[in-house]
Amino acid sequence: MAKTKGDLVTWSTTFSVGIKVIDDQHKELLNLVNDMFNHAVGDEYAERVYFKEIIQKAIDYVKVHFSTEEKIMLHTRFSGYAEHKKEHDAFILAVVDNVRDFEAGKRLTLTDFTRFLKEWILTHIAIMDKQYFAYFKQIATRKEDGTLSITQADVMR
Repeated sequence: MAKTKGDLVTWSTTFSVGIKVIDDQHKELLNLVNDMFNHAVGDEYAERVYFKEIIQKAIDYVKVHFSTEEKIMLHTRFSGYAEHKKEHDAFILAVVDNVRDFEAGKRLTLTDFTRFLKEWILTHIAIMDKQYFAYFKQIATRKEDGTLSITQADVMR
């Protein structure tokens, strides 16, 4: 394995959308980005071997994450669902394009790809995901312990 460079990005509570399953998935996405970053060692052959091993895992995980978010949005009747789904679909297409470029040996490096993922994920969390969190906070019921919960009654309001 490559010498660890450290993290490209570190999880912070400022990234939290307040929904444990989503926050946990966001943390895992950032872990994938950091792992990719630590494998960007300047050895083109080693980076390509690693990329082929990790990219499908990363794509599959992103799809699971997007599906989780989208199910929650649909269940709670979030009005921004269509726009959010469009962003998810555009990201998947951008990743596929980047993967094709990388595999074709175009000028994209593992470092460039990793930075693209980091920027997109952080921007998406900060802007798009915070919108549905604000909505969830508006419709949620506060439980006795102070945590928020979305019940069927909340969704039916």
